[in-house]
Amino acid sequence: MNISFQNDDERFMRMALDEAHKAFEADEVPIGAVIVHNGRIVARGHNLTETLTDVTAHAEMQAITAAATTIGGKYLTGCTLYVTVEPCLMCAGALGWSQISRIVYGAADEKRGYHTFCGQPFHKKTEVTGGVLAEECADLMKSFFKGKR
Repeated sequence: MNISFQNDDERFMRMALDEAHKAFEADEVPIGAVIVHNGRIVARGHNLTETLTDVTAHAEMQAITAAATTIGGKYLTGCTLYVTVEPCLMCAGALGWSQISRIVYGAADEKRGYHTFCGQPFHKKTEVTGGVLAEECADLMKSFFKGKR
């Protein structure tokens, strides 16, 4: 992987982690997301399922909606999603429909991640990179659920 690309991935994943911390502080499952286009953040989101009483209010869904509004269209070609945890099947489907160009996630989700349910639900040109700052992303999730037990 190109060093500059790797540094950008870590930089933007840290911004997604900032969003995840906002969710944590609001007693939401701490998942955060940012969408980047041409090196600029065009959307941010974090889980709001409890706040909005809406099972579809995942970080990725919030970010997809915000990005489409910012860009002015439903297709997110040329965009990269940074999300702290592997997308679930619902979010993966929405990302596929959005035709997003790249997805970068932190921690894998062995129970609810899209890998558990299917192979490649994204657009055929979408590139996927997993494991960026995975330990930090996973630690935040573990900390949240430890507090719930």
